[in-house]
Amino acid sequence: MFQPDDPLQPPKPAFDEPWQAQVLAIADIFMRAGRFSAGDWANTLGTCLRAAEAAGAPDTSETYFTAALEALESLTTKTTDLTPDHLKARKTEWARAYQRTPHGQPVLLEAGMVSTDG
Repeated sequence: MFQPDDPLQPPKPAFDEPWQAQVLAIADIFMRAGRFSAGDWANTLGTCLRAAEAAGAPDTSETYFTAALEALESLTTKTTDLTPDHLKARKTEWARAYQRTPHGQPVLLEAGMVSTDG
């Protein structure tokens, strides 16, 4: 029988990627700030998870956290002045910044912004 070195150690990390923890942290901040309620979060997350299941997504942590991100984005656009177009533009800027950043260097959003200078 397998005996872990530390029986109190969780069997695996709770998050596979930092962005997964960040999604839940931002959702928590929004709830604490009164942007949306825990019930709103649970209902929206549940809706996103059911949609993922209906689309045939596997029952994995990646599916869960992708649904959590979709729920956060949905609630953000409902409770702030941000629109889906704002979110899409910002994602494009981050993707562009990532693509323009040399390996090993920090990714800075400014590298992905389109210059309006003539």
